[in-house]
Amino acid sequence: MTYFVETLNRHIIEQERKYPQATGSFTALLTDIALVGKIISYYVNKAGLADILGKAGGINIHGESQEKLDVFANRTMVRALVHGGQLCALASEESEGIIPIPSNYPLGHYVCCFDPLDGSSNIEANVSIGSIFSIYRRITPEGKPGDESDVMQPGRKQVCAGYIIYGSSTMLVYTTGSGVHGFTLDPSYGEFVLSHEDMKIPRKGKTYSINESYFDYWDEGVQNYVRWAKRVVPEDGRPLNSRYIGSLVADFHRNLLYGGIFMYPGDNKSPTRKQGKLRLLYEANPLAFIVEQAGGRASNGHQLIMDLQPTNVHQTVPLVIGSEEDVKIAEAFIQGKRKD
Repeated sequence: MTYFVETLNRHIIEQERKYPQATGSFTALLTDIALVGKIISYYVNKAGLADILGKAGGINIHGESQEKLDVFANRTMVRALVHGGQLCALASEESEGIIPIPSNYPLGHYVCCFDPLDGSSNIEANVSIGSIFSIYRRITPEGKPGDESDVMQPGRKQVCAGYIIYGSSTMLVYTTGSGVHGFTLDPSYGEFVLSHEDMKIPRKGKTYSINESYFDYWDEGVQNYVRWAKRVVPEDGRPLNSRYIGSLVADFHRNLLYGGIFMYPGDNKSPTRKQGKLRLLYEANPLAFIVEQAGGRASNGHQLIMDLQPTNVHQTVPLVIGSEEDVKIAEAFIQGKRKD
């Protein structure tokens, strides 16, 4: 029995046909990102068999120990994207500044910000991890190398955002501002196949995801929300369920499918953590674009994430993201409007 499947490439091409002025550059860029996902997926799935687990011995720009998979994924992403002529610059969570396009390669109309491998410290425990990407149109003059102004644009300027989650299956989820679509990698012929069309997050969920080991270091508003979540009685007569994987992509993906809220607030454990740990350009903005397109909401507790103007390539922000009603309730607690 044969049946028709819509692959990622076919889906992108069909979407591009709606825009007669399209040059094919954007399609080529997403195709390159999908290829990176296939390569990383292959090595993640054989991580227990190949010498790719453990510490790489280096420290990234944030002072965190790099896993071998972090280094591999970052190198793979950069090598796949710099040569195609679609980008004028890249920015990676693992690199200190923007990554220029080598002088012997053509320059393109877009910039790409990415977290090459979110949650890689969990790989040895077989926990789902992922890659996150965000694409903008350049704002500097064509034909010249891009600079930080191309990268540090508000999230509202994104033309595409997505993530690739490596778990029991590998799945690529992305949006270009016309809904959210998910594609599952079919290993039988190595293609991403449309499996989740026009994804929508429930307006209210029954799950909250937060690392409660930091409870004593949070501001009062966050503490009050968590206390409320533990005792509130939703429609089914139970408090909210606590579900925290500790891998941003995995926690977000679950809530996108089933509803709920993910929170990574700032804390007072150290001065550097007051503005949270998650990066605006590489994590918060792309996931905010996706969740809004799916009918959800993302904020720092006071402002919508995508309205923030970046001030630093590695700027961090508190993140409250998920089902719209859940996020609004959390915002009310954080802003001191609710204390129950």
